Amino acid sequence: MKSKLKIHIFAHSLVSDWNHGNAHFLRALARDLGRMGHDVRCHEELGSWSLSNLVQNERERSIAAIDHFRETFKDLRIFFYRNDSTLENHLKEHLADADLVIIHEWNHPEVVNSILNLKKELKFHALFHDTHHRAYSRPGELLRFHMHLFDGVLAFGEALRKIYKDGFGMSNVWTLHEAADIETFHPIAAKKDADILWIGNWGDDERSRELQEFLIEPASESPDRKVVVHGVRYPDNALASLKNAGIEYRGYIPNLEVPQAYAESALALHLPRNQYANGLSGIPTIRVFEALACAATLVCSPWQDVEGLFRPNMDFICVPSGEAMKAEINHLLKDETARKQIGANGLQTIHARHTSMHRAEQLTEIIEELVA
Repeated sequence: MKSKLKIHIFAHSLVSDWNHGNAHFLRALARDLGRMGHDVRCHEELGSWSLSNLVQNERERSIAAIDHFRETFKDLRIFFYRNDSTLENHLKEHLADADLVIIHEWNHPEVVNSILNLKKELKFHALFHDTHHRAYSRPGELLRFHMHLFDGVLAFGEALRKIYKDGFGMSNVWTLHEAADIETFHPIAAKKDADILWIGNWGDDERSRELQEFLIEPASESPDRKVVVHGVRYPDNALASLKNAGIEYRGYIPNLEVPQAYAESALALHLPRNQYANGLSGIPTIRVFEALACAATLVCSPWQDVEGLFRPNMDFICVPSGEAMKAEINHLLKDETARKQIGANGLQTIHARHTSMHRAEQLTEIIEELVA
């Protein structure tokens, strides 16, 4: 294999992380592939849904968020396209000498299929990158993609890999977990401003029960605790529930500002969507990696680390019920030594196994296997 590959990544957006957690990992992965010597180019649609919502909903704050992104990831080369009659020319121009095209699952099917239709002519390999639960929860939606034209799938967990292997009949499927960008996510010394922090979007009712049991009820029964929530797309009834429980809702937070939020909070919560506690059990979403990289003391609602990525009850604490969550919060807020030890454990595991550079190296090995 050539030591330097021309890699193109098509993502919904890299510029905006508004309701778009996939941007977190993709930004760092593209940067680190470039640092390994590969020629990496990123593509996103001009005026993507996430970027449009960032600008429309956050207004002046969006300017600062975009500027912060550009300054932090100044090495990324992003090429914008329109999903119209000019798309084919954009693809032929940019992919003429491509070795590999990585297409994230949150792209318009017509864009994905237009890329795949050029594979034979332009002679590149194509990998489908999936960091969502649709293959489990709504598999029919993936039929809009010409999956048979992909050379393989990058799945962000073993349970998802098995679905593509056994359910979709894909012959080449690799598990590529998300990971932390440790240049951005690292411990920061700061005065504590909150007792409990949760960062997450409402999620279309995909974790409304978990939010009620593991966040809202514990907060309502401990009015002396300062509980802070960041996220977007909360309906009025959800905002009312947070307010009634005494929870301070602070809205959108750019991901690059999250390390400061972790530093200013004594405890952080992880409340996975129900798909990741059931059929896709064992897949940690990006927030777990980022929180541990900041040495946050992380307390989780039920999920099973079936792949052994972490050291449960050492790197984080997982509780079985809302009552156990209340007890664990009370215990840890009184025990600073325990909080620091859990944070140090999680940080150690991230640096040993779960950085974006680890994944860039793994992906390079996958590409070597694919080309061979």
